Amino acid sequence: MVDCIELWSLGRASLVPLKGRRMTIGRAQENDITIADPETSALHAALEHLPTAWSVRDLSSRNGTFVNGERVLTERPLRRGDEIRIGRSRLVYRSDSSTIAVDATATPLGIPDLTRRERDVLLALFTGHVPDEVFVEPATTHEIATVLHVTDAAVKQHLVNLYNKFALTLQAERTRARLANEAGDIPFAGFYTMGEIARARGAQGMHHLTLVLVAFS
Repeated sequence: MVDCIELWSLGRASLVPLKGRRMTIGRAQENDITIADPETSALHAALEHLPTAWSVRDLSSRNGTFVNGERVLTERPLRRGDEIRIGRSRLVYRSDSSTIAVDATATPLGIPDLTRRERDVLLALFTGHVPDEVFVEPATTHEIATVLHVTDAAVKQHLVNLYNKFALTLQAERTRARLANEAGDIPFAGFYTMGEIARARGAQGMHHLTLVLVAFS
């Protein structure tokens, strides 16, 4: 039996076997588990081996370490299925690698497998975004519905699906702004590039976005 961490970070999924007595987690490349997450400290936390399982210890990180929504003040023993939150990233403790089943929405490239309409909704989120800045005010549900000529209810359902596919499981994370930030770090399923996003939300705004979506339909 090999204990593992199921790592979801910036829209990508991977499995990390746990080995040795201690594994560090953080943004710096020297860590055993490196997370390229701006909300993660250079040396953020550590996983330490106990006689029968593993524990997680916060290493005085800037934004804290959470297990199942509760902040870790010192050390927290882990049970199978416990969810560790570090910055934007989610780490799930698996005590038997033979039972691991990474969500089928993650492709071998770590990019969520999106339907055609989900890609359209995701692209529409970027209307009005300023290049190289954090997404603060993505397009509203109604604006997306107008561009795609669908109902608001249909857009809301697509957003729910996208939250799940980008591993945004906590209620506080399930917002259009957070989804846009997560999606902005990767090409959309190898189909849309950031250049296409930039053109889609260019000077002609929503009208140009409509033309882009029609061109790819």
